[in-house]
Amino acid sequence: MKLICVSNEEEMSLEASRLIAALVRIKPDAVLGLATGSTPLGTYEELVRMHGEENLDFSRVRTVNLDEYIGLDGNHPQSYRAFMNGYLFDRVNISPANTFVPNGMAEDLERECLEYDQLLEQLNFTDLQLLGIGSNGHIAFNEPDDYFTAHCHCVDLTHETIEANRRFFAEGEDVPTRAITMGMRGIMSSRRLLLLASGKKKAEAVAAACFGPVSPRVPGSIIQLHHEVTVIADLDALSKTGLFEEAD
Repeated sequence: MKLICVSNEEEMSLEASRLIAALVRIKPDAVLGLATGSTPLGTYEELVRMHGEENLDFSRVRTVNLDEYIGLDGNHPQSYRAFMNGYLFDRVNISPANTFVPNGMAEDLERECLEYDQLLEQLNFTDLQLLGIGSNGHIAFNEPDDYFTAHCHCVDLTHETIEANRRFFAEGEDVPTRAITMGMRGIMSSRRLLLLASGKKKAEAVAAACFGPVSPRVPGSIIQLHHEVTVIADLDALSKTGLFEEAD
């Protein structure tokens, strides 16, 4: 595991965008595994800037997102399809046909999960998988459990995750309680994992995922078993790792 310590969220985003951009320049037809939520927003903003000012070319890139809420279609402003369109896809020269997000409105959710796993196999999985981590240690929507789930699946979100996501929804609006998520096989089959974390709210999760025992109770801890992992985290997110002495 390679750990890059940065001062703040802005530096985290810059470092992450440079790694992703370098891959796209080296391999123009790269398959990128992408994440949603607040963590990657600065990274996506910098990639958009690189596209506009430095000719970063996404025309042959393909993307696969980690998850989607069940019950929200792609036009819902809080769906992850809409999130990706608004923050990245519609702002760079990527073909919509090359962007893949689970269908949260699928009539047959089990089949949707099966076909998403098949899609990953057809793409030969991802060259780089971008990850955030929840305060309870989840990656994608793989919540703490008694076992790791290998395949794409439907999941009941924990109360903690639902409350964390409430800030993205209007007051009084129902927050989805279920989601489709990529399983651990899809994540761990990526050729490189890139996990981002910032802020003290993520400190315990980062410490447990990176330095604690590998356990499905801390889903993010599975990254310790991957052969090529880069973690970019700021000082606050690393404050529980014991790597730094706290100032008096």
